[in-house]
Amino acid sequence: MSDELEINDGMVRAVVRPALGAGLVRFDWVHGGVLEPLFRPAPAGATPAVFDFASIVLLPWSNRVSGGGFEFEGRWHPLAPNVPGDPYPNHGNGFELAWQVARASATGVRLSVDSAGPGPYRYAATLDYAVAGGALTMAMAIENRGDSALPFGLGFHPWLVRDPDTLLLAPARAVWLEDAGHLPAGDEPVPIPAGWAFDAASPLPAGFINNAFEGWGGSARVAWPARGLTLAIAAAAPLSRYILYSPAASSGFFCFEPVSHPVDAYHLPGGPLHHGMVRLAPGEFLSGTVTFTARHLATPR
Repeated sequence: MSDELEINDGMVRAVVRPALGAGLVRFDWVHGGVLEPLFRPAPAGATPAVFDFASIVLLPWSNRVSGGGFEFEGRWHPLAPNVPGDPYPNHGNGFELAWQVARASATGVRLSVDSAGPGPYRYAATLDYAVAGGALTMAMAIENRGDSALPFGLGFHPWLVRDPDTLLLAPARAVWLEDAGHLPAGDEPVPIPAGWAFDAASPLPAGFINNAFEGWGGSARVAWPARGLTLAIAAAAPLSRYILYSPAASSGFFCFEPVSHPVDAYHLPGGPLHHGMVRLAPGEFLSGTVTFTARHLATPR
């Protein structure tokens, strides 16, 4: 079996690398035999680095964890850094693992993995990629296979194409500011400042942004007017937050990450369960689904 699997419904196609963290290599709109990238494609002809993929999965938590680990129900659990150059453990380890193909067809694939780690985590997970009607659905479920209850979280981390005219609609209630270490700068999210409000379709910030938005209803829309393309995003609970990341207007990409909890939820006031992480006893499951539906506008401008 090839190390890449393609799924295609005639309107969109996605290419998956199961053995490389179950990452997506591409997600494209198929129109008149021409591929229009929706997610930033991974470099061709090479093994992509982790953050060169079109999308990766985040489990058993999302983003950074400070303090060398976390305490939960009276026990201290150390966690080691896992990304070169980052002093904090980041994004769990699902994106680092070799996933197995449970089943595959022309329009869908189910992957599975068992993990002894990171830190105290022992888990099994499944991941489904499916295309239908111009939509890509990504669905993930994780089971606690350890011997004690732990806080679990999950998310999806796509790199979307950023054109000069890209617009984003993604209403939210508040935003977490970040410090120099990309951790929350305060104990609470703050009102969304001007230029970061996406209650109406708006341009992305020109400068650096890397912030978690709270109070998201699970619906968003990206538009690329010059290419005549839109992408509707629909996420189901527990994916009630998103992280928006882009280095600059010239970067060519931005990340819109549906996640279950903000950055460093383990150490925020009230603890991880107060901020969206879910206590899983041994044998219990957590799941999350997000769908990206592409449409081609009749009259590009």
